Amino acid sequence: MNLKQAFKMSMQSVTANKVRSFLTMLGIIIGVAAVMIMVSVVQGGNKEMQEYYRSMGTNKIQIYAYRYNQVDMTEDIYRYCLTMPDLVAGFTPAGTAYATVRYRTTNCDNNEEMYGGPTIYLGSDQFSICNNYQLASGRDISYLDCERYNKVVVLGSKLKEYLFQAQDPVGQKITIGGQSFEVIGTYESIGGGGSYANAYDRMNYVAVVPYTASRYLETYGPPSQFVVKATSADTMNAAITHLGTYVAGLVGNNGDFQVYTDETWQQESQQQTNLQSMILGGIAGISLLVGGIGIMNIMLVTVTERTREIGIRKAIGGSRRSIIVQFLIEAAVLCGVGGIFGVILGYLGTIIAGKLLLQMEEILLPSAALTVGALAFSALLGVGFGMYPAVKASGLQPVDALRAE
Repeated sequence: MNLKQAFKMSMQSVTANKVRSFLTMLGIIIGVAAVMIMVSVVQGGNKEMQEYYRSMGTNKIQIYAYRYNQVDMTEDIYRYCLTMPDLVAGFTPAGTAYATVRYRTTNCDNNEEMYGGPTIYLGSDQFSICNNYQLASGRDISYLDCERYNKVVVLGSKLKEYLFQAQDPVGQKITIGGQSFEVIGTYESIGGGGSYANAYDRMNYVAVVPYTASRYLETYGPPSQFVVKATSADTMNAAITHLGTYVAGLVGNNGDFQVYTDETWQQESQQQTNLQSMILGGIAGISLLVGGIGIMNIMLVTVTERTREIGIRKAIGGSRRSIIVQFLIEAAVLCGVGGIFGVILGYLGTIIAGKLLLQMEEILLPSAALTVGALAFSALLGVGFGMYPAVKASGLQPVDALRAE
């Protein structure tokens, strides 16, 4: 008997008992779907996380430097960065201030959707370069604005919409902490929706003023947080080494400092995500094993039901090999068909989970590798759990098999 005949007979056996075959495949269907949904949701969440990190800017180095005598180190670090044009593309303080922002009768502290007032950043002329902001209208903060203590501000897209709606804000006056600031520009919107929608909103609900404007606002000492943008990922380590050595000498024993990169947290998050994906996939894989045991059980029942058929085939010269192949193909067909239905259910479940759990705007789908792997594993599962019944069937003696009722 060739493989084509064996496959045809397997399909006839499966379709002859439709309800039993479906119940047998149910464990495989649920297992494949569960693995695909869980792994896809974890991968989708990781993808959103990586996109969020990219939206904040790549190749960023964070510096925390503080001296007990509260000496401002901004200019010193800035001048040192200028000596490394091959390593450093930008530098800015990254301090924040807490103050009420108001335009005419509109008070941002009353905007509960944005958790109160906006974030007020004290930055330099390179703030947008370091933090991945793109200018939408007007101009950005300049070096002279910082040097002359100009009271100017650049608004994020959400804050601009909240204060001015469709009106052009450039040239208008707003008050920050009771001080009048001129709006000189606005930034384009960053990011999108999904589970990080609120985080993106916070990134767009900002007001950036020159760091020297801290004298007009309620701040606590000189800037101690700085952001340095490396020229590329390849120069990150060299830049961190040089900056760490310089800041250590600048602070000495009179303060504290730390130089690190956000990519460290990204790598740790990636490792945790991979581990989580493996654990969830393993848990879902248990149902596949349960489904495999169900396949073995029903194949043993099939062997019992077809004992006389096996005896006739062996009596007319059928080999053990042909009988093993027959039952293995039948088990693989059961698992393969179950895997196909499981993939379909997995795709539907992944789409629903992407919308409900991750709140993704785009449709979340399992990867091609995951789909092929799930189908291949389900078929191999059938072969593995079908081996014992197949070997048992092939070992029956013709005389004993023909006597069976």
